[in-house]
Amino acid sequence: MKNIKTIISKELYRFFKDIRLVITTLFIPALMIYSLYSFMGPAISSSFTPDDSYVGTVYVANYPESVENILETAELNIVLFEIESNEIDSKKELVTNNAAELIIVFPENFDNEVTSYDPLSGLSAPHVEIYFNSSETESTNLYNVFLSILDVYESSMANRFDINAAAADYDLADEKDVIGMMFSMLLPFLIITFLFSGCMALAPESIAGEKERGTIATLLITPIKRSELAIGKIVSLSVLATLSALSSFLGTMLSLPKMMGPAMEGAGTMAYGILDYIGLLLVITSTVLVLITLVSIISAFAKSVKEATTLVMPLMIVVFLLGITSMFAGATTNTVLYAIPIYNSVHVMSSIFSFNFNLTNFVITLVSNVLYTGLLIFVLTKMFNNEKIMFSK
Repeated sequence: MKNIKTIISKELYRFFKDIRLVITTLFIPALMIYSLYSFMGPAISSSFTPDDSYVGTVYVANYPESVENILETAELNIVLFEIESNEIDSKKELVTNNAAELIIVFPENFDNEVTSYDPLSGLSAPHVEIYFNSSETESTNLYNVFLSILDVYESSMANRFDINAAAADYDLADEKDVIGMMFSMLLPFLIITFLFSGCMALAPESIAGEKERGTIATLLITPIKRSELAIGKIVSLSVLATLSALSSFLGTMLSLPKMMGPAMEGAGTMAYGILDYIGLLLVITSTVLVLITLVSIISAFAKSVKEATTLVMPLMIVVFLLGITSMFAGATTNTVLYAIPIYNSVHVMSSIFSFNFNLTNFVITLVSNVLYTGLLIFVLTKMFNNEKIMFSK
């Protein structure tokens, strides 16, 4: 243990004495992510939400009295102009050029046609046309508003059956379910990305970098076991990679409420309990061990940091592909799949974020990750014992 502690202390000292490395690894990622996501959220939201003070322009042909009465009670922020049928084409150009939002064309004698229309007659129903510009946020928003109003009006006139026409809330999903769905789709991939990025930034420099500089030879001739050297490297690099990932994760969690809109403000992390965070931390830690050993093994094969970075690219693609699997169908229910490294971590995190925590899958993931780490450390030790690998130029 003394030798392992020495290796760990050496690696941690090498990292923390370099202030620039500490700032770029631990602080810059969180700051960049928070700034980027905080900017993206309001920007995306504003691009799909019209200004509350905006007054829309709507042209209506053959304006029926029944619809006029409905719109008067709707209190819409619009200016409505009645036009003749021969003006429709010229007004379409205004909508195309973003000078107006909507053109609504009712049939002549609309109220009489609706009253006399028999749905069982087989004849075509009176047809209302709404022209809008989907590239303009205000136009699209008003289109959806008028479409909803007319749908409700049509339902009341037909009086055959109604579909959610009452003012009740038919959506039974509460805020917690919505948060869980969003977070379980997005965060596992982001966390895996952060973890791998941290490993990529640290392992090649620690192993391939020492080979490139020739300092690995000094370590290998010291009176310590190669297994102690491997364990010391893995533990120290895992600690640093975890700190880097947690920094990025913190920036993400702080910015997600802003990124996902005003409805998410203040709701994000409060939905999860202390046990969820403990489980997440254990999964992150075990995943870092697997990732750092994989990257370390690849780095041990490389002759330089540049070559190590190139060799790690295929692994990065595999890790990212496994990371996005939770976006399609949520956490898998197949217990056997939780023995697959990286894949298991992604889906356990997905189950935690979606409030569907499964203790069996959680334990299988932790145990399998620890076993894989032990096996990979054994492989790394064998590589340290192989002088052809460690002293290759």
